[in-house]
Formats: sequence, structure tokens, C-alpha cells
Amino acid sequence: MSPSRYEKRPPIVRLPPKSNSEIVLQRGSQVALIALGLVGLCFALYMGRYILAPVAFALVIGLMLGPVAARIEARGISPYISAVLVFMLFIFSVCLVALALVGPLSYWADRGPQMWQELQLRMSQLREPMEALRDIQEGLRSATGETGLTVSVDENSPMDSLITVAPAIGGQVLIFMATLYFFIATRHETRLAVLRLCVGRRLRWRTAHIFRDIETLVSRYLLSITAINMGLAVAVTCVLWLAGVPSPALWGILAGLLNFVMYIGPAIMAAILFAVGLVTFDTISGSLMPPLVYLAVNLMEAQFITPMIIGRMMTLNPFIVLIALTFWIWIWGPIGGFVAIPALLAGYAMARNLIPGWGPPEPRLPD
Repeated sequence: MSPSRYEKRPPIVRLPPKSNSEIVLQRGSQVALIALGLVGLCFALYMGRYILAPVAFALVIGLMLGPVAARIEARGISPYISAVLVFMLFIFSVCLVALALVGPLSYWADRGPQMWQELQLRMSQLREPMEALRDIQEGLRSATGETGLTVSVDENSPMDSLITVAPAIGGQVLIFMATLYFFIATRHETRLAVLRLCVGRRLRWRTAHIFRDIETLVSRYLLSITAINMGLAVAVTCVLWLAGVPSPALWGILAGLLNFVMYIGPAIMAAILFAVGLVTFDTISGSLMPPLVYLAVNLMEAQFITPMIIGRMMTLNPFIVLIALTFWIWIWGPIGGFVAIPALLAGYAMARNLIPGWGPPEPRLPD
């Protein structure tokens, strides 16, 4: 029997509006929950770095080599065979760079003790300008009650350290190689499997565009920056050879490799060339010449060549780039420095497809 319209209904209870303190506490609890989640994510990334770092590195390299594998597959070759060909091409390139570096590195390694003595002799010329800073340091040390530096001696021999570290490095290399091959070989199957998990057509459309944008942005950036760094290596080699710096090919290749890590890599390279200048030349002005020449070439590359090739649409905020580099290097070391920019591009690709107003207009699709 339907209830009568004259039957009394329970009165509507209106809750009193929340006070400002309650709103602040609610917002604060949400922010605290997000902060705890970020801290947990950072802890997980750091604790799993021995596995996650080589996997992420392999995924980035796989995204870079994806267009090469696609061109091979366009000729009717199986994805597994194309993955083998692309994998062998990558290994051959790495071995070629290593062979180019073996000779100069062995030469400078043999000169290591002599270089250290010469470097100490050159640095002694800078001792007089540093006397004021040393007096300040002694004053601070006496004020804080410190008597000197504490030196700890590591009793482990280099062989013991090598025995301990070698299995971990070998395991990371195997994880990287296996992940790289299977990612290139099964990238289409992985995409289709993820798309099948999407329930609605709208979600499937967004996910497909996220995959497409990540592959396009990351592969375009890495292939372009690799070509730019190869040109930078040649240019640095030529200018250092003209400047009379020994082993210019070594420093050119090293400059190209370090240039993958924006801002931090060129700074490290300038410091290395300053040390090489101190060992090679007799005067301070001559010692400053190699890093200044390198910085001039790097400035031309960063301000003119890279924007012209990559384009303005892939120009990232320098502050965000610096924060990302600092975070990933802190988490994963040198591998993190290489992964930082592709991770930013992947985050941008997801944001432009998930946040309204960032990406292209979404078509009207039935759910």
C-alpha cells in the first residue's frame, strides 16, 4: 500500500555550516595524506632503486628506439626479430663509444699520479688568495670547539669492494638488457592489453592518446638530443684540438655524454676541463681557456641549436627541470639524471590528456 501524501515525513535536519577551523583541519588532513603518499613513493623509489632504476632506464631507451623498430616492422618483419636487430644496434653503438674511450682513458690513467702532483703544484699558486678563507675557517673551528677533521680509514681492500659491487652491477645490467628487449618486442601487445582493461570508450580514448603522446614526445626528444650531443662532441673535439688540449676526442665524447644531464652535466664538464687546463698549461689564464671554450660552444648549442631542432613546444620550465634533475639524481644517481627529462615529458603527456584545458578538445563519445 502506497504511503499517503498526508502522512508526516521526517523533518529535514540541516547541519550547521562548518566553522573556519573545521575547514582548515579538513584541508590540512587532505594535504597531510597527500604528503605522506609522496614520502612513501620517494621511499619506495629509493629502496627499489637497484631494480627500478635499470627498468626505467631500459623503458626510456626502448621509447627512443621504438621508431627505429617500427620502421623495421613496416617491412613485414616480426616484432621479436626487429627487437633483436634494434637491441644489437644499441649494443654495437655502446661498444663503439667504449672502444673510442679506452685508449685516451688508459693514457690519462697511467698519468694519474703525475697529474695529481702537477695539479697540487698548480693549486698551490691559488693558496695565497685562499689564506683569508682559511683564517675564517680556523676562527670558526676554534669558536665551535672543533680541533680538526676526523679521518675514517676504510679497512676493506679495493678487491673486496669489487667483489661486493660486481654482482649488483651485473644483475642491474641483466635486468636492463632483458627489459629493453622484451619492451621493444611486446610494446604493441602491452598497449593493447592496457586498452582492453579500460571499460568505457572515453577512458580508452584518453589512454590511447597518453600512450601516443608519451612515445612521440620521449622518442622525439631523445633522438633529437642524441643527434645534438653527437654534433656537440664533434665541435668540442675540434675546438679543444685547436686550443692544444691533449686527448680532445676523449673530452668531446665525455661532453656529449654529460650533456644528456641538463645544467649539471655541463657544469661537471667545465670543472673537468679546468683541472685538465691546470695540468696542461703553466698559467692560470691558460688553465681557464679549455672550460671557457667549452662553455662558449655549449652556450651556442643550448641557446640556438637545441631550440631550433627540438622546437618551442618541448621547451620546459628551467626551474621544474632543475627540481626534477635534483630529485631523480638524489633517488637513482646518474641514471636518474638521464631519466629525469623523459619522466617530465611523460608527466606532461598524462596531464594534457587528463586535466581539462591542457590538451586537444575531447570528442563526444558515448560511455
